Amino acid sequence: SMNNMKSYLDEWVEKVNTPSFIEKDPVQFPRRFTSLQDIEIAAILTATIAWGNRRMILNSAEKMFQITGQNPFDFVMSKGYESLDPKVNIHRTFFQGDFIYLGKVLNHIYTQTDSLEGFFEGNVWQGIELFKDIAYTVNQSKTKHISDAAAGSACKRLHLALRWLIRKDGIVDLGVWKKISPESLFIPLDVHVSRTARTLGLLDRKSNDRIAVEMLTDKLRDFCPEDPVKYD
Repeated sequence: SMNNMKSYLDEWVEKVNTPSFIEKDPVQFPRRFTSLQDIEIAAILTATIAWGNRRMILNSAEKMFQITGQNPFDFVMSKGYESLDPKVNIHRTFFQGDFIYLGKVLNHIYTQTDSLEGFFEGNVWQGIELFKDIAYTVNQSKTKHISDAAAGSACKRLHLALRWLIRKDGIVDLGVWKKISPESLFIPLDVHVSRTARTLGLLDRKSNDRIAVEMLTDKLRDFCPEDPVKYD
């Protein structure tokens, strides 16, 4: 029943959503920083490479933050990325060339505003689209590392970054943004989340796409309308 499912999921939240989760999870990287811009940049960069083997993600993120040093914002604003070799690999299909691509996007955005939060107020899908449009414009090219919500993509990576930046339970997620409430978040849907959701009977759609994200998040809103993505 729905009540049983809610208790079952709530138990898992209690088990998993603990400080000890942090050391095994990429969320540790944005948590290293204290200034808003450093945290935002670290969240975007880390979430962008957060796919595949967890150990490997942590190693790759470590490499990335050795490149930026203690102040990712300074690195972006001083265009430190311009001295990178595009052909050097960072994580699976993500190369320093992709890092340069994102660096340009972030430099462009922070030249005009002091936080990414404004993009995502209202509707987070529209914010994701706007971010992608700016990225394409600034670089005059597409990238496989920023998904296209309008084309129906699940946009798992940006939804993960948003979860870190918006959820404020004081345990794992950072919740540094104040104007957007956790109820407007959508589940970051990867193969593991979708497989688990199907096994539990919470998702019957075959594709891991935007519609699946919306269906699963709607279902989770039944269990916790004000914070559906705590079940991530």
